[in-house]
Amino acid sequence: MATALVTHPDCLGHVTPEGHPERVARLEHVLHALEGLDLVRVAAPLATDDDLRRIHPADYIARIRATEPTQGFAQIDADTWMSPGSVAAALRAAGAVVKGVDMVLDGEVGNAFCATRPPGHHAETATAMGFCLFGNAALAAKHALEVHGLARVAVVDFDVHHGNGTQDLLWDEARALVITSQQMPLWPGTGTPSERGAHDNVLNVPLPPESDGATMRAEYEARVFPRLRAFRPDLIVISAGFDAHADDPLAQLNWVEDDFAWLTDRLCAIATDLCGGRVVSTLEGGYDLGALARSARAHVNALMKAAT
Repeated sequence: MATALVTHPDCLGHVTPEGHPERVARLEHVLHALEGLDLVRVAAPLATDDDLRRIHPADYIARIRATEPTQGFAQIDADTWMSPGSVAAALRAAGAVVKGVDMVLDGEVGNAFCATRPPGHHAETATAMGFCLFGNAALAAKHALEVHGLARVAVVDFDVHHGNGTQDLLWDEARALVITSQQMPLWPGTGTPSERGAHDNVLNVPLPPESDGATMRAEYEARVFPRLRAFRPDLIVISAGFDAHADDPLAQLNWVEDDFAWLTDRLCAIATDLCGGRVVSTLEGGYDLGALARSARAHVNALMKAAT
């Protein structure tokens, strides 16, 4: 089996103001880092409104479409901006996870990495925030549950910022287990262990500032991997943020590329044991361009190794 790379040039059309950390160059660097790898390269389709309504109400989807400017920028909050290409980019990012789930569950590939932007894990049910418009990881889980009929899906989010959007979107979904590790304290301020979901289906793993990969590995070994194995998912969705890297300017964790590779290896090994290796990963954060590119390549190399 192979690894799919699902992406689209439209994701480069989402432009943010000069100096904004979530910039076009992020995806350019990731795609450059993945050049030459033996991947099944797939164009991300546009997500449909039916897709998006699995996680967002229709009036929210309409509001995002209406907010897109015809020129210049539209500001949603202090961090979240839209340009004339933002809706197409966000629809491709959402469509990428739908396509990735379809390909993996239909047996076309062993696993998939969705290299898209804007990211998604901060988008709540009816609130765009934290650079995010639509909840891509949550959509992947709901698509797998509702279209493919899976019994259980796990989302594992290792972005340095808490995936408050994914948690909100799947809070009441008993068939989904949401596991997130994040630096704490750090924006957005959510992600305490007391936030457990409506069905005890959320596990938050706060990590202290200046902690490193050894701390992360110990926490995942002690808390995350046993919980994941006990849940026995039929698919694992990864929110792959690379801003826990020591070089990232927006946070204070000290992971390196080998930590992302180790974590991906372990998640894929669990997927192999529990659900035929079925993993769909989607790009979230990572704001030092060099660290992002190296970490994404390490992540994808681990996915490729697992798919062989």
